[in-house]
Amino acid sequence: MRVGVLAVQGDFEAHAAMLERLGVECVFVRTPADLDGADALVLPGGESTTQLQFLREEKLDRAIEEFAEEGGAIFGTCAGAILLAREVSNPAQESLGLIDIGVIRNAYGRQLASEVRHEPSQLAPQPMEMVFIRAPIIERTGPGVEILARSEGKPVLVREGRVLAATFHPELSRDTAVHRYFLDLARGARAPATEPRPFLSTSVERR
Repeated sequence: MRVGVLAVQGDFEAHAAMLERLGVECVFVRTPADLDGADALVLPGGESTTQLQFLREEKLDRAIEEFAEEGGAIFGTCAGAILLAREVSNPAQESLGLIDIGVIRNAYGRQLASEVRHEPSQLAPQPMEMVFIRAPIIERTGPGVEILARSEGKPVLVREGRVLAATFHPELSRDTAVHRYFLDLARGARAPATEPRPFLSTSVERR
């Protein structure tokens, strides 16, 4: 298992440390060639417009799209989730459009807002630790998107096929559940979703 981590900004080293702790090889991705031989890719937090500009300048945007088309697993956290979203608002910006969700970027204004919450999820029986730092809000999910966790009524962890997106920062937690789930996706242990499963024991309301 070889996992690439986009190394532009954000805490990409924390993602690498978490993945290495789980026994996988990591490579920092800054050019399309860095994706060669990778089974999966992580898009970390940071500033989404800066990251998107870098991806375009280095032609990594198309390389990532091709990586997804070829079945590579991709995981975006916070700004990475914005890059993966199909629709971005407040303000609007272009994105890779690899998961059918709509997100609000500056949901908490310009001030740094951080919070640690413990919420239920489909990944483990115990509540999951979630670190939020000026997190975007997922306002819409498409019919093929599976909601794996919510917080304050909003989806915070979602997946469509082998694309996983979180509005929080699992790399800043001691909880390895999200990264382990992502590695399972990359290994093909979980087939791409055709019908979303219900969130916990209740039906999911989709917008």
